[in-house]
Amino acid sequence: MQPHSEPMSAVDRAWLRMESEQNPMMISAVLAFDDAIPLPRLRRVLSERLLAFRRFRQRPYHHRGTTYWQDDPRFDLDNHLHRMALAGQGSQLDLQELVSDLNSTPLDFRHPLWQIHYVDHYGDGCALIVRIHHCIADGLSLVRVLLSLTDSNATAKIHTLSPSANRPPRRQALWQRRLDQLLTAPSTIRQRGERLRHSLREGQFGRRFAREASGWVVDGLKLALAANEPPTGLKPALSGRKQVAWANPLDLAQVKACAHTLGGTVNDVLLSVAAGTLHQYFENSGRQAPDCGLRVAVPFNLRPLHQPVDTLGNQFGLVLVTLPVDVPCPLMRFHQTRETMSRLKQSHQAEITYSLLDLFGHGPDQLERQALNLLSHKATAVLTNVPGPKQPVYLAGARLRQPMFWVPQSGDIGIGMSIFTYDGTVQFGFSVDKAIDLDPNAVMTDFHNEFDRLLQAIPRGQPFLREPRAAS
Repeated sequence: MQPHSEPMSAVDRAWLRMESEQNPMMISAVLAFDDAIPLPRLRRVLSERLLAFRRFRQRPYHHRGTTYWQDDPRFDLDNHLHRMALAGQGSQLDLQELVSDLNSTPLDFRHPLWQIHYVDHYGDGCALIVRIHHCIADGLSLVRVLLSLTDSNATAKIHTLSPSANRPPRRQALWQRRLDQLLTAPSTIRQRGERLRHSLREGQFGRRFAREASGWVVDGLKLALAANEPPTGLKPALSGRKQVAWANPLDLAQVKACAHTLGGTVNDVLLSVAAGTLHQYFENSGRQAPDCGLRVAVPFNLRPLHQPVDTLGNQFGLVLVTLPVDVPCPLMRFHQTRETMSRLKQSHQAEITYSLLDLFGHGPDQLERQALNLLSHKATAVLTNVPGPKQPVYLAGARLRQPMFWVPQSGDIGIGMSIFTYDGTVQFGFSVDKAIDLDPNAVMTDFHNEFDRLLQAIPRGQPFLREPRAAS
């Protein structure tokens, strides 16, 4: 009897084919816990919750030019859950070294494309290193799936997920999917949708449609004609070996207070701090920062409002954000970043890049490779920003102390930055190819220092939750 199989979506297939020796297409996470997790209890949680999603028991299967998700007839949890201990003193640096090694190692395509390494005796507790291939789902979805394994308290009983979580979403016609993306995805797209529906009622459909269509054309041309990134030393030939690091978290309330005082958003603050961190790289290395700034590719959620956020698959586009890394003043960097983000919220870049991935997934491999190279030449880094739980969560009775995750880079991009909010904190992580002369642990220090410099640059008399520390 043939194992169950179902066609892979074109967008998921595009991410599957992006796999390369230099950039394995894995989303990875490190979850540090206050206490050790009994392995039998962890196995039960994975069996009853993670494996409720059929995709985690399936592997890619190619047949006559079509790619399918096929049930693994010899699925065994032991192929995916591994127990290990850290070398050395079991410090954060030791864990970072292990994560770096695993993030440089591709997954085994003979099995479903995910693995979890249970790390004993990390601090007073343990850690989980999670790796999941991007073709299974995008970062936002996978973060939500991982959080679905957790509970709001330490004593909650393990329960199986509702069967509805395992059902694939009802398939829509292409025009319905495009209309959903246009009308009901992120807040700015929803606003455009409301204006479009109003124009239909008022008999202004022709003008509104022409305006939306022209916006797509203009934004598409801007994307296609955007110059490649300038030579900076941040885009050499990649080695395929990754180095990762993560910082002590920032206080989310302090970041919100900073954003409120400056008249921007938390995202504006964090992106401007990331720009300051890269500015510091140019200062320290003696290199000239490009006066046009550097672009980072930022994922942009395109999931319809009615769709559960933990539905698997890739439903996001990318926008190219120019970071003012050449600007020395923290306040000026913030204002330029805020203006850039304000313009991008009204653009169609996310829908355009999603449509391109859909197109590439239907085409031959060589077309996708060429198109991918063209797009990756236009960005220096990938930066993700995902909101997490506002309260602490527990996995198999152990409190999650610090979560961190990274999405893969593609093409010739060798830098990944990730921002994740959790339990009143902002977590910042960094991944860099070893061919790039950039110490990820130094970047962590610079990230904290740049946030403090932004606080210190705000005029006196503004209210803050704490005084900024002196920059080192």
